[in-house]
Amino acid sequence: MKLKVTATAALLACATGVHAQSSVTLYGATDSGLLYQSTSAASFAPNAHNTGKVYAFKDGGIYSSFWGMKGVEDIGGGYKVNFKLQGAYNSGTGRLGLASTTGATALFNQQTTVGISGPFGAFDAGRQYAPMSYALYDTDVRGAQYFGSILTAWVGMNQAAGWPGTNTNAPIGALYDDNALVYRSPKFYGASVALEYAPGGVAGQPQGNTRQSAVLEYSNYGLNLAAVYYNGHESSPADIAVPTGKNDNRFYYLGAMYTFHDFSVSTSYGIGKNPANANHADYEMVSAGLGYRFTPAFRVTSGFYYLKDRNNSANHSDEFAVGAEYSLSKRTLTYVQVGYVNNKGTMNQTIVYGQPVAPGTSTTAAMIGIRHSF
Repeated sequence: MKLKVTATAALLACATGVHAQSSVTLYGATDSGLLYQSTSAASFAPNAHNTGKVYAFKDGGIYSSFWGMKGVEDIGGGYKVNFKLQGAYNSGTGRLGLASTTGATALFNQQTTVGISGPFGAFDAGRQYAPMSYALYDTDVRGAQYFGSILTAWVGMNQAAGWPGTNTNAPIGALYDDNALVYRSPKFYGASVALEYAPGGVAGQPQGNTRQSAVLEYSNYGLNLAAVYYNGHESSPADIAVPTGKNDNRFYYLGAMYTFHDFSVSTSYGIGKNPANANHADYEMVSAGLGYRFTPAFRVTSGFYYLKDRNNSANHSDEFAVGAEYSLSKRTLTYVQVGYVNNKGTMNQTIVYGQPVAPGTSTTAAMIGIRHSF
């Protein structure tokens, strides 16, 4: 009898342990390469001068170098509580990445979330990637990489709208959002929805510095579809300092990617504008991409990205990029990238994220690098 009681107690302890299982993981990646660019500029200003050719050690040919910690606790009934702390760093200098505020840095500048997931889907609170960033990734053959992709085209749209590149408060859409509350639904026959609201916390001004977005996605049978609506208030640092609830950030996006065996094709259309002053910022973005995986370890991707100022047809930009990636192992990837952009008027669409080009002229860039994940 004593043996049976002891065994039962042990089983109950094990069952309790299953529901209380938790883990913490350290993870990240280092991405470094050598970059050549035929033009450069000291800033993203539309009248910046061409400072000449650039030969440089560059962080982030595929994506930024980053590190983080994440944890999950199983609380039973199919529910889990989780957290994630993630920050970018420059692999060449060890410097931390940008924060939302100009001139400031943050240890975890990409994600600082706590949340819960279960049969209902997932809910996360804190600084995090805006849901629209996943939609861009899922509908671009180039995977929204830091070199010549839908991401750099979207950044080019923001630069044309006046983004100085010194903070993460972009005037059109968002890559990250502070104080964000994001719900992601389960997939239903391949369809899912993500809803975001970021309260501004401005006394006496409910709309001040707020963000709202909705993303509808479908993923099944090799087809990815995405529709994005993003709306923001007080997107510039000057407006944030004195928030009035001005609606000055609007982004619409439709994208699709289809993969059949080893061949992939993508296309998208987006509009970004300042609803409070559409005569100042109203842009159109079109993309197309092709890719082929020759072996499980080797693939080639290409993309074309077009930007147009809908207020001034003289301002437009065409960009083409191609890249080859080879996996040396499960965690280590080598790559070669080549890109060309032809900026007209005051346009200054970049080829490489964070690397200014001379506006109103053509630029060629090439990069070779290695990315290791841990």
